[in-house]
Amino acid sequence: MTQGRPLLNRRLTEFGTTIFAEMSALAVQTGSINLGQGFPDTDGPEEIREAAVRALRAGHGNQYPPGPGVPELRSAVAEHQLRRYGLEYDPDAEVLVTTGATEAIAASLLALLEPGDEVIALEPYYDSYAACIAMAGGTRVPVTLRPHEGAYRLDLDELRAAVTPRTRLILLNTPHNPTGTVLTRDELAAVAELACERDLLVITDEVYEHLVFEGEHIPLASFPGMRERTVSISSAGKTFSLTGWKIGWITASPDLVTAVRSAKQFLTYVSGGPFQYAVAEALRLPDSYFDELRADLRAKRDLLAGGLAEAGFGVYRPAGTYFVTTDIRPLGAGDDGFAFCRALPERCGVVAVPNAVFYDHREQGAPFVRFAFCKRTDVLTEAVTRLKGLRAS
Repeated sequence: MTQGRPLLNRRLTEFGTTIFAEMSALAVQTGSINLGQGFPDTDGPEEIREAAVRALRAGHGNQYPPGPGVPELRSAVAEHQLRRYGLEYDPDAEVLVTTGATEAIAASLLALLEPGDEVIALEPYYDSYAACIAMAGGTRVPVTLRPHEGAYRLDLDELRAAVTPRTRLILLNTPHNPTGTVLTRDELAAVAELACERDLLVITDEVYEHLVFEGEHIPLASFPGMRERTVSISSAGKTFSLTGWKIGWITASPDLVTAVRSAKQFLTYVSGGPFQYAVAEALRLPDSYFDELRADLRAKRDLLAGGLAEAGFGVYRPAGTYFVTTDIRPLGAGDDGFAFCRALPERCGVVAVPNAVFYDHREQGAPFVRFAFCKRTDVLTEAVTRLKGLRAS
């Protein structure tokens, strides 16, 4: 305490240490296989890592790179959006490079919200969403994705009912972490219609855009009326297995990019100069790279999901992302995902994350637990063997 005042902003005290830090520490302490946090255990393409080395040696980006990002990366992002989705962006005015998608989300919310504005987010959601909305002075309004016939689905009526005169924007994540849901064309069209009708901005977190196993990823910005009201966010970490580089970007209309940059410049200012040159090369890899990545992760998804089902979990097979959500109740484990995850390393040497941390309404996520499958096949095979021992215990 300082002069009787709390050391932490009261809006942020609820976030504290993340569950990822807690469970990763538990994995180290117990020597367990860490399927809690979503980072790969192999590095990205060698030619892209070598591109970063070349940039370092050539002195590219060793000093402050340009505030919006190096031109090579901004051009590569614009080319990617056009080639993949038919979305045309001016690399000089409509692309901004950020320190990963997390900073892009934070800067966008800080730039676009006024205190008291409401933000609709699909619950469960990545924990930084709640913290960033709080830092921006906004009020989060969760719309819950609910399990239905083996998958999680968005209730469009509930989404529409959540909009009030104080709603400023929708924060949308598809492919969705942690549930693995990929919103359909019809669902996205309904979101777009609602945003246009109620004059809402939309921030879309699309970091898993290349990790879709069933269905397709369709950017919301491609729908009528949405390009001028959408901030689209993605990053290199998940697509290229280079999460430590923290290179992300936004694409949006010039006025939205200017607004986000006004906040971003007071966060990191700039970062990752040499990595930006390398990611520019990564975005120009042939389609075969993205196809092989998707096929590899689909096989790993099937390995882990099948093993979890055999171990007795209720399994929601994801259509995208790195993660499988499971229900622990069929194991006779009750409905306390926190207690289950904290005991799991001692029981079988595997770490997972309780989904309740991704909910405002924690009781909605209480019996669900998330496992990551972005690991080597041999690691997943060993994890499945260990998890199957839960039945016996």
